[in-house]
Amino acid sequence: MPFVGKSLDKQFGRFLRERRGDVSYAVFARRLGISASTLYRLETGEQSVTLGKLEDVLKRLKSGVRDVFPE
Repeated sequence: MPFVGKSLDKQFGRFLRERRGDVSYAVFARRLGISASTLYRLETGEQSVTLGKLEDVLKRLKSGVRDVFPE
């Protein structure tokens, strides 16, 4: 089961990287209400996202779960 969790973390990380584009970690993290270091760890899959944090980030990005996990 840990493999599935890591796969989802990586997919969420890719989503964040794509949404961030050329914006700096500091600016994008501020927009999401998290620290730049947390954003980096989420993008690289080093930190798992909690359901609460996922909901909060998606709300701030005006996105839905299907935008991150379309399948």
